[in-house]
Amino acid sequence: MTSVEHESGSAARAVARLRTWMINGELAPGTRLSETALTGPLEVSRNTLREAFSTLIEEGLLVRQPHRGVFVATLSPAQIADIYRVRALLECSALGQAPTDPPRAEGLRAAVTEAERAAAAGDWRGVGTANMHFHEQIVALAGSPRLDAWMRQLTAELRLAFASAPDPSALHRPFVAMNAAITASYEAGDAQRAADQLRDYLLTSERIVLGNLP
Repeated sequence: MTSVEHESGSAARAVARLRTWMINGELAPGTRLSETALTGPLEVSRNTLREAFSTLIEEGLLVRQPHRGVFVATLSPAQIADIYRVRALLECSALGQAPTDPPRAEGLRAAVTEAERAAAAGDWRGVGTANMHFHEQIVALAGSPRLDAWMRQLTAELRLAFASAPDPSALHRPFVAMNAAITASYEAGDAQRAADQLRDYLLTSERIVLGNLP
């Protein structure tokens, strides 16, 4: 492997880890990202980290402010509404057209169980992370690595929108039961009903998230 290929691979891994931290709620909107603090945990050079930052800036997850540095993005209401439009097209199509053989439901059920356990423990950030996993599993039903990668970006952006909620319990609690209901419909062999439930779910979620914006 050449040094260029090694650096490129390291940058891609850094991008994936930073994106995962956002999905898990570990990086809040407005957080300044210090090169000095991140090169060690990410095991990359400053040049590689800057390459990772540039990729995430292109994706809209980070912003560079002149003379101040790189920050986690804060989404506008218009950006959030656009994310939900894309999600409705992507997720509802993937779910409604997916074959309903039992193995395909395992990822959905695992994410529901993850959310239920986190809710029982009062871990609402964990519930939010499980919710992101649930929606990634819906898109995974399409069997497309490209769509999976695109969904990872969308869920990272969405988690930034969740961060504005003053009460994480009120934000996430209703969707634990909704995820379970969608999964039950899919497990019962009614993918179209599950897709219809998901469409209603997304409309409700969008209203709640936009209503929590400062």
